[in-house]
Amino acid sequence: MSRFGTVGVALRNVQRADAGTVERLGVHGVATIHEAQGRTGLLKPYMRPIYPGAALCGTAVTVLAQPGDNWMLHVAAEMIRPGDVVVVALTTDNDDGMFGDLLATSYHARGCRGLVIDAGVRDVRTLAEMKFPVWSRAINARGTVKATLGSVNVPVVCAGVPVEPGDVIVADDDGVVVVPRERAADVAAAAEAREKKEEATRARLATGELGLDIYGMRDTLAKAGLKYVE
Repeated sequence: MSRFGTVGVALRNVQRADAGTVERLGVHGVATIHEAQGRTGLLKPYMRPIYPGAALCGTAVTVLAQPGDNWMLHVAAEMIRPGDVVVVALTTDNDDGMFGDLLATSYHARGCRGLVIDAGVRDVRTLAEMKFPVWSRAINARGTVKATLGSVNVPVVCAGVPVEPGDVIVADDDGVVVVPRERAADVAAAAEAREKKEEATRARLATGELGLDIYGMRDTLAKAGLKYVE
């Protein structure tokens, strides 16, 4: 065991979040889910989609990889079940191009919904044409080796956020958020309630009503010392 997690382990069977709950979460955006679970679980903002409009929601297959080495990404392919998202963390910062169109073809064939990787990817034009969604810290043509063991389906920390195998991963143009498996149903309910409330607020804003009045800000602004000057 290292401070990065267990090395040299590939866990075949993990408990995943309920499929129906995953689909409920998938209709909401990252911002809504992040707010609904108390502003937690959001990966660092350098994690960006490789093409505009990309979105995914699925259960995590986690990978702990070594810098410049994508060996464990190939091992992960065997663990993928339909509806999974592969989440790759590294033992140290690295931006080498660890994933490209060949691995994407393999992952897609296994039912993978996309990739979140705290490292680099390449072949992005082909990945975009394939509509295979990827969020990464870099785009980099520099390739990798296959020499040092990591692990698959162990707890990892990806872009600053702990991820357990089977957690729910939601990603869109705003970023990536992790919903712990055991909280998924509660967060889905909170996201639904928040979305319903926002729809009502949006309708009021569309009529010209001000957020200052909808949210009752005027008194607190006055107490804070705001003065209107003609």
